[in-house]
Amino acid sequence: MGRTPMTFSFKHASIVLAAMLSLSVSAGLAVPSFAQDTPASQPQEVSPEALALARKYLDLTDHGGIYETTIVRAGINTYQQLLPQNPEIAGPLNAAIETTIASYKDRKGELFDQMARLYALTFEMTELQAIVDFYSSPAGIKLSKANSELNLSVQRIMNIYSVNLSKEFFAKVRAELKAQGIDS
Repeated sequence: MGRTPMTFSFKHASIVLAAMLSLSVSAGLAVPSFAQDTPASQPQEVSPEALALARKYLDLTDHGGIYETTIVRAGINTYQQLLPQNPEIAGPLNAAIETTIASYKDRKGELFDQMARLYALTFEMTELQAIVDFYSSPAGIKLSKANSELNLSVQRIMNIYSVNLSKEFFAKVRAELKAQGIDS
């Protein structure tokens, strides 16, 4: 299976978000507001109209197939975990994974409805309408379709920048220490 740009950037975005959240909690920093604003004991009400607009936005921008990619990735991970333990089950394992993937085929709506609720809680109706209007426009459609490729290119640029920055930063710190008479 080939990697699509969206799966690559989505995976890294999830890892970065998890790492940032972990660092925030361990450092005693405030947890982002989306994690605090809706305690499980007191769910906020969201209008059906807001949910519908938020869901429309998600449907308009899902060119990378986030749900499908996640399900297939779970299948690949399962295969990679189970096959080394019992290599002779490759055929039945493939069949079981295909059956399991198929069982998730019609459940994308459940995930997108949860995501839509987050957007509906975050944005006002007028903002949601403006977002949907933009992503329904020719420029919005073009942006949405280009985002996965652009995100991959931006990630490459950031990787190169990070490597260069780390080297430069390290050299500057060492020079500062040397100016203070400290050998490092």
